[in-house]
Amino acid sequence: MALVGILLAAGRGRRFDPSGVENKLLQTLADGEIVVAASAKNMLAVLPRVLAVVREGDDKLAALLGRLGCEVRVCATADLGMAESLTTAIDYTKGAEGWLIGLGDMPHVRPDTMRALVATIERGARIAAPVFEGRRGNPVAFSAYHLPLLLALEGDQGARAILKSHSVSEVVVDDEGVVRDIDTKQDL
Repeated sequence: MALVGILLAAGRGRRFDPSGVENKLLQTLADGEIVVAASAKNMLAVLPRVLAVVREGDDKLAALLGRLGCEVRVCATADLGMAESLTTAIDYTKGAEGWLIGLGDMPHVRPDTMRALVATIERGARIAAPVFEGRRGNPVAFSAYHLPLLLALEGDQGARAILKSHSVSEVVVDDEGVVRDIDTKQDL
């Protein structure tokens, strides 16, 4: 089964830098890796095709992701909310059998966690989400069954409404990375 990785990297990151000058995705982690590069590399270790979505004008970010091996799509309407980036990616890859949807600011998710989510979809689940110590996290995998709902998303909630209204196969993981994102400079 061919799932496609989707890496959402079009947010403004205003909690990280309210002025919008510093892109949190291009900051360096304690181990020396760039935030979005770590996120992309982890996903690329699991899936042969990863589509990264960036905002218009984020040329440095797009170039970095392209060099790493991601396909890159620009979402001109990213400021309207996360759903814009997600629907851009889903529409572009709508022939896929499913998607593993990750966030560019979550560099600590381990590849084995992503493999477990992909395997859950391959075994027939329609949605698979990781759970760490009772907390549901990201990335989330969807089968193509949910294509119409994913394409209909609007606003800044991403696919949260689908997760609330449909059965989710929870995959218990020992991976704090699924609930750990980079929102502030202290998170680096």
